[in-house]
Amino acid sequence: MEMTDHGLPYLANCSMLFTEQPLLERPQAAKDAGFDAIEFWWPWPDQPVPADADVAAFVAAVRDAGVSLVGLNFFAGDLAGPDCGVLSIPDRAQQFRDNIDVAVGIGDQLGVRAFNALYGNRVDGVAPEQQDELAREQLRAAADAAARIGATVLVEPVSGPKPYPLRTAADAVGVVTAVRADGASSIGFLCDLFHLANNGDDLAAAIEAYGDLVAHVQVADFPGRGEPGSGELAIDDLLGALAARGYDGWVGLEYKPTTDTAASLAWLPRARRAAPAREQNR
Repeated sequence: MEMTDHGLPYLANCSMLFTEQPLLERPQAAKDAGFDAIEFWWPWPDQPVPADADVAAFVAAVRDAGVSLVGLNFFAGDLAGPDCGVLSIPDRAQQFRDNIDVAVGIGDQLGVRAFNALYGNRVDGVAPEQQDELAREQLRAAADAAARIGATVLVEPVSGPKPYPLRTAADAVGVVTAVRADGASSIGFLCDLFHLANNGDDLAAAIEAYGDLVAHVQVADFPGRGEPGSGELAIDDLLGALAARGYDGWVGLEYKPTTDTAASLAWLPRARRAAPAREQNR
């Protein structure tokens, strides 16, 4: 795969990459592979409030590896199971609320800039309007907490068969706009190119329409969700369009390696895995 120089820095999503290693060894594995920055899904999928010792071990693993933790998910349940998120599910809303201070506390220690807040699936017996009202309330609380440490909450469209209501860029941006209208400014659009492509969204049109609201970007190729170059998605062109619209943040590599992680990174020169000077000086 021949790369164009759109200038955007890459980071490793250590919940998808380096899974050959135990979770606490992945920050060091990413560093050894040349990455200066990483992101994680919530590391404890069954625990919105993990033990203090577990949090301390996670923080130490990131610090000891010498990488920056740029992004962290709020608690969202078991993403490999029935869940895509919990914040708009009434029976689980308190789990999300309990998690906010824990996640932001980790972020305060490690300099996290972005927290992904995954919407809850639609559930029986609850009107969609009620779930959406709850979601806005929860997102306002999360955005207020994130703002205290200079971070941003992310709203993401997701693909797949689960009844997750945010499918297109317009869906996610509608939520971002509504929460901003309620007075919470620290919230933005997570532009995941794979999920949008998998849902049939028009990526070029979405970038043109909503590029100014993009707060973070994640990539995997489509179809298959493998590394760039394994599918048909014009990832470099799309990243170039985002850069042209003013996006200058990180690009999270959130893909399923078609072989092992090391082999799947052959498309990305080691020099492109390091933080550029503008990021090192932030």
